[in-house]
Amino acid sequence: MGGAGFVSRALPPLFLFLHSYQQEVQMAGHSSAVASHTGNNLFLRVVAALSTVAGWCSAAMIVSAVAITCQMIVVRFVLNKSTIWQTEAVIYLVIAATLIGLPYVQRLRGHVNVDLIPISLPPRPRFFMAIVTSLLSITIVSIMLFYGYEYWHFAWQRGWKSDTVWGVRLWIPYLAIPVGFGLLLLQLIADLFAVLIGIDKPFGLEDT
Repeated sequence: MGGAGFVSRALPPLFLFLHSYQQEVQMAGHSSAVASHTGNNLFLRVVAALSTVAGWCSAAMIVSAVAITCQMIVVRFVLNKSTIWQTEAVIYLVIAATLIGLPYVQRLRGHVNVDLIPISLPPRPRFFMAIVTSLLSITIVSIMLFYGYEYWHFAWQRGWKSDTVWGVRLWIPYLAIPVGFGLLLLQLIADLFAVLIGIDKPFGLEDT
């Protein structure tokens, strides 16, 4: 009864998490901006495809993390057995899902932003503002990518392992850092390129 009671108390937060995640995705779709356009440009279409694949991988990681959490609850509080790898795996999966999902959210323009100023600007100033903000974003993400890759390389070169019973090789979960920021950088470059050649509108906003 104790194990079953714990499961009944633990499962609602999981469903609450999934519901809140679904609401965030829906809110991204209700923004005044639309998803980035690719036209018939091969480069933009390839980058969009990579970002979409990354989004699916991120979603799969979240589902896997929830499934492992449910399995861990059953093992620990129903079967009364110890767990070794589950907690650590869930942490790594959720973090990796966040990083790997960055380019897909960027493609949908779902990142938190305030578009009051771009909306109020005329087309020409809005265009220049989009260029400046894109260049700043590319610069910041490039720095994150550089140090993220360096950190991952240290973990791989020096054979770092987690200080747990599982002892996972840390270069495996750390790989999500350079991959996530690398794909995000690629999507940011594609967004800037699309605006420069006129395929996409600045900030995804239609001229009024």
